[in-house]
Amino acid sequence: MITAGSIEQQPTTRWVQRLDAWWRAANYLSVGQIYLLDNPLLREPLQPGHVKPRLLGHWGTVPGLTLTYAHLSRMIMRHRLDLMLVTGPGHGAAGLNAAAWLEGTYSECYPEIAQDEDGMRRLFRQFSFPGGVPSHASAHLPGSVHEGGELGYSLAHATGAALDNPGLIAACVIGDGEAETGPLATSWHATAFLSPERDGAVLPILHLNGYKIANPAVLARMPRHELNSLLIGHGWRPLEVGGSDPHEVHESYSDALEKCVLGIQEIQAAARRGYGGRDRKWPMIVLRTPKGWTGPHEIDGKQVEGSWRAHQVPFAAVRENAHHLARLEQWMQSYRPEELFEQDGSPVPMIRDHRPLGTDRISAKPVAHGQVQRDLRLPDPATHAVDVPARGEVAAESTRQLGKYLRDAVELNPHNLLLFAPDEHASNRLDAVFDVTGRRWQLETEPGDDHLDRDGRVLEVLSEHLCQGWLEGYLLTGRHGLLSSYEAFAHVVDSMVAQHAKWLHTAARIPWRRPIPSLNYLLTSHVWRQDHNGASHQDPGFVDHVLNKRPEVVRVYLPPDANCLLAVADHCLRSHGLVNVIVSGKQPALQYLTADEAAAHCEQGLGVWRWASTDADGDTDVVLACAGDVPTQETLAAVQVLKEFVPDLRIRVVNVVNLARLAAPGQHPHGIDDRAYREIFTDAPVIFAYHGYPWLIHRLTYRRPGHDDMHVHGFHENGTTTTPFDMCVLNEIDRYHLALAALERVPRVAGRLGHVRQQLLERLAVHHDHIRRTGEDLPEIRNWTWTP
Repeated sequence: MITAGSIEQQPTTRWVQRLDAWWRAANYLSVGQIYLLDNPLLREPLQPGHVKPRLLGHWGTVPGLTLTYAHLSRMIMRHRLDLMLVTGPGHGAAGLNAAAWLEGTYSECYPEIAQDEDGMRRLFRQFSFPGGVPSHASAHLPGSVHEGGELGYSLAHATGAALDNPGLIAACVIGDGEAETGPLATSWHATAFLSPERDGAVLPILHLNGYKIANPAVLARMPRHELNSLLIGHGWRPLEVGGSDPHEVHESYSDALEKCVLGIQEIQAAARRGYGGRDRKWPMIVLRTPKGWTGPHEIDGKQVEGSWRAHQVPFAAVRENAHHLARLEQWMQSYRPEELFEQDGSPVPMIRDHRPLGTDRISAKPVAHGQVQRDLRLPDPATHAVDVPARGEVAAESTRQLGKYLRDAVELNPHNLLLFAPDEHASNRLDAVFDVTGRRWQLETEPGDDHLDRDGRVLEVLSEHLCQGWLEGYLLTGRHGLLSSYEAFAHVVDSMVAQHAKWLHTAARIPWRRPIPSLNYLLTSHVWRQDHNGASHQDPGFVDHVLNKRPEVVRVYLPPDANCLLAVADHCLRSHGLVNVIVSGKQPALQYLTADEAAAHCEQGLGVWRWASTDADGDTDVVLACAGDVPTQETLAAVQVLKEFVPDLRIRVVNVVNLARLAAPGQHPHGIDDRAYREIFTDAPVIFAYHGYPWLIHRLTYRRPGHDDMHVHGFHENGTTTTPFDMCVLNEIDRYHLALAALERVPRVAGRLGHVRQQLLERLAVHHDHIRRTGEDLPEIRNWTWTP
């Protein structure tokens, strides 16, 4: 490693004393949060009743976090930096709560937790306590855009925050346990995508304190020259800071950060003057300090500081064990709280002075609270609509139309809209965007490369984790974006979307956080048109996962055609505070609704397609419902099959775009009331052709009237390499199975059912033989169009 040298000052200089006092105060407040209910300033001897009955928290990472916070604050003051902090180590919020309280921001956001003794008592009591705050950096924490509970995403979030933020430095503390995760290991690729001309900078601080919860950390045990080579190979220039003597570390850390700030400014200045080379290395820090630093060195004869035992609560039996109680008091007194806090509990002037002013404070960054954002300027979806002179006759690639809309959106929003894809943007038919921009790329280019652009608005990397993490960081700092992915592989980020949805739900209840732009997914190359790739690419379950999350923040849309896709995408890009999932195929498909009809239908979320129904003049015999583009086509084809065999059958066709409309109002805010539901679905049996797993529709409608007569056809994991129509047949969402299911539930046609069933089964047999002989679907299937 490149070791940062000492600056020419003595350990007793004023800035070292002030910074060290702030650090001691933050550590004292952190220990108090983990342990104490009362007696926050130790004004009386510590008693068992002063200690929480359940001790929860993570001490081991805190001293490194508070140390870093103190030094970054000093850099902000020295250089007037626009700097935010992302903290990756899990459950380190005790130190971050303490820092925000010392900066005064915590009391501004939560006036009841004032900067006095009673406020300190409340700060301690609420931590990991019923009705309080968690031990990780959730949305309650001022200045945070990163949860910290699930490990692996901090560097991706910091990178997303830096995109299109040319004046921002996104400092990111990476825990050595977190550094072992796949998403974090991939996140080192940030240097290949961050533009020094138009983006901000990321400053990684890899904190190697040696241990995880019970094991050594891999990067901490890696030979230093190997770790150095690894980081340099990823485009970083590591500076090492380490030690266990606080004053020596303070000087070394200060010097290293100074070099990092100057290095970042030098790279950006050169690039913005037009002569920055591509062989630059972005500075970063490798920080080596003991785990649980400044805590008890040993307890009951076993090493704690500098070992895995410092990871969580160093000793837990404090109420029951008088020796442990005394050790806790000794530990807290070692920070000399009488030097740090006034008689009323407020920080002494030396500590109050060690903080930037106003919104320069790390915990008061407007960009971290959604308070810095611009709404998008979006084109009219109708300008890219497919002309539909007759329903179900014109074919179009829905996502190709969306690509044209996104092209115009990118042109209208050159600084606050980005598109992310795991190397599939063109494959997903969104390539019209490349008319006006390229793929972001900072490394070398070669002849034949396709649309690479140092400032491109499309970010492609073959990692769903990175695409999601970058997009989340971009959204959390007030900008807008869309992530397109193959449907089956969206599952890679299942836990990430779960964490983001939890964040949105919590943040919505915090008044000083402004709703951020929504997280928008486009899932295409979906299950019904992955016949060529086979079972590995056939999984529609991401929508089930999303709809399991808080209903206030999740939405799922299945537009049946291109014009509906345009209407839905426009709505989602304009929304805030949500996770929106859009499922739409990219293959040529029939188009049904004009632009105006599509807008109205999507606004309603579901509705009767009277033009496809035959029940206008009498009672409904059966309802054919559908959600998804392929199920919609098969449902309409089933209507024609039924009209052929049973011309007098009264059929109602219902198309669903917004799945949440099926839920009861108490289950989801988009749910329609029972009266409206019954008007649409009637009392007749319902045959529902659904894009995904059928039990999701049952779950959404189980409280609805007539649920016992709801019969859902969907994906049953019957997938393989076959033809498009055969995928439908294998899972019984094809026109023939749907028609048969409808007839089986209409008593008045029971006498004709045997003959019709036989003819439908014969058609399925013909299909079976044909595809195995020719390798393609029957012409009447391939060329089918809607006939009124």
